[in-house]
Amino acid sequence: MHTYYPRSFLKLIAIGFVLVALPLAIALASATFSIGRLANHSEHAVNQAARIARDSRVLVEEITAMERSIRQYAILGDEALLESYHASRGKFQATAQELHALLHDPARQQEVAALLAGEEALNRSIVAHPESQGLPEQFAALAAQAREVLTQANDQIDREVETLQDMASRTRRLLALQLLALVPVAAMLIAGFTFLIVKPIRHLDGEIRRLGQGKLEEAVSVDGPEDLRYLGERLDWMRSRLLELEQQKSRFLRHISHELKTPLTALREGAELLSEGVAGELTPTQVEVTGILRNNTLRLQKLIEDLLDYNTLQGGTVSLALSSVKLDDLAREAGENQGLALQAKNLRLDLAGPAIEIEADGAKLRTVVDNLLSNAIKFSPPGETIRITLSRDAEHALLEVADRGPGIAPQDRERLFEPFYQGQRQPASHVKGSGLGLSIVKELVHAHHGSIELAEPDAAGARFRLRLPLVQPRETT
Repeated sequence: MHTYYPRSFLKLIAIGFVLVALPLAIALASATFSIGRLANHSEHAVNQAARIARDSRVLVEEITAMERSIRQYAILGDEALLESYHASRGKFQATAQELHALLHDPARQQEVAALLAGEEALNRSIVAHPESQGLPEQFAALAAQAREVLTQANDQIDREVETLQDMASRTRRLLALQLLALVPVAAMLIAGFTFLIVKPIRHLDGEIRRLGQGKLEEAVSVDGPEDLRYLGERLDWMRSRLLELEQQKSRFLRHISHELKTPLTALREGAELLSEGVAGELTPTQVEVTGILRNNTLRLQKLIEDLLDYNTLQGGTVSLALSSVKLDDLAREAGENQGLALQAKNLRLDLAGPAIEIEADGAKLRTVVDNLLSNAIKFSPPGETIRITLSRDAEHALLEVADRGPGIAPQDRERLFEPFYQGQRQPASHVKGSGLGLSIVKELVHAHHGSIELAEPDAAGARFRLRLPLVQPRETT
């Protein structure tokens, strides 16, 4: 299934950032709205409670002021005291009406109305008989009504506080639920966009690694934003160019190897004929020269054969002619084939281990052992011993070739099996190798479903460990 991507990678990141931030922005806006509503309601409730408490206290105070003015008027008969009474009464009525409007509970409103009615009755009594002896009891009753109104007002304030607490609790729960709902959504969006961003990058990284491993047959295809797809197209162009260059290199190696073998064969045969005295008896100096020619033509032939073998292995899957192979006999035969090289450097070959029989391609396995032994001879100092050790476990045979040469430099270990690569510690020789021997060994060993590695030597030198299955695995269909 094709995944939709925007035109550019930067746009994909921007869209991801916006969509991931959107749930958090929604949560923030909702929290701001809820807290603002709670703050407004709290402010209104506090103001209203303060006004109710103030008006309730004013009612009690004004009743006390009215009673004091009437009592003084009854004793002194001063008209100014009567005016003070009417002023307190006016303030009482205005405050009572304001309190009636502030109270939302019908029962509380009836209590304020009853207080006003009681004050009206008291005022009529005062107008009719200012010096009446029953006025103090009426004022006391009215003050008791006012204090009751004050008590009920305080109760209403307490209920408002509880309402605010409940509202704050609901707001907290709502914000918590929103957070629990939006955080997973944001996490899913983060995971989704991370996948969308990382997927094409990993795909691109995999394609680059595949090209780096020399797997050039399959076309490069990168899915993602347009700029990454364009980069994938450029990589595929590079793959095509590398494949073309690889094919040109293979053709060049094949042609040049064949072209070199013909004159080389003539040179080698000529050197053989001269050394045998077919063209006449040679002087000791001439015999030495013909020997040098013969040895170097053999070396050059080995280099050309390595090039041909490597070119053949790179051409496709290695086909194996499987048969029963005695590994100890094969190692012993390789030592005999290298007998002259061993004698030339005064080297000893030590073969140890049990007789082991495996299923393998004898010719190709002989090439493997011959290359490992030739490599050990090349790096061994004169007079040393090369050891070939055989062993086995339940399913594999092990063959180790160890020399006492300079060993492998640490910086060369990772590239040891790369084609044409030659390490820093080279023997003192006027003819360098091709750098293909270990590459050919690795390809042939992998074709046998085995492995080759550089093991830690017992002492100085290098030790290669070859692991091969006793029986080749069969492909299942």
